[in-house]
Amino acid sequence: MSSSGADPKKGEIRVFQEDCAEDKLKNGILTLTNLRIIFEKTEGKMATLSKKVEGVLLDLPLDKISSVKSEGFIIKKVVVTTIDGKPFKFGVFNIHKWVKLIEEQKEIYMKIKNQPKDSSDE
Repeated sequence: MSSSGADPKKGEIRVFQEDCAEDKLKNGILTLTNLRIIFEKTEGKMATLSKKVEGVLLDLPLDKISSVKSEGFIIKKVVVTTIDGKPFKFGVFNIHKWVKLIEEQKEIYMKIKNQPKDSSDE
């Protein structure tokens, strides 16, 4: 059985998911987990009102995010910038919820990641 990049990793929990559009990656599904942000490209068919997932175009661990913010006046987007300066601009329904959740999950992830590995000496 083949696995996609969107398959859950050990201990991974989906926090939020929404259909969206990214400026360069186009239409897809944006998923936030407790470990990463995933963007899966979709192709829709109006005749059948169905969507087909075509593949993972973005699989970004939370520790690779340098910033997250909302941007725009009429058309608002969530802007996720990677530590190497690459921005991804996602058009989602509830931008403020996305910004808050990404920031919260990144903070939790970094706390867990920075904990000492061997706590058996206590």
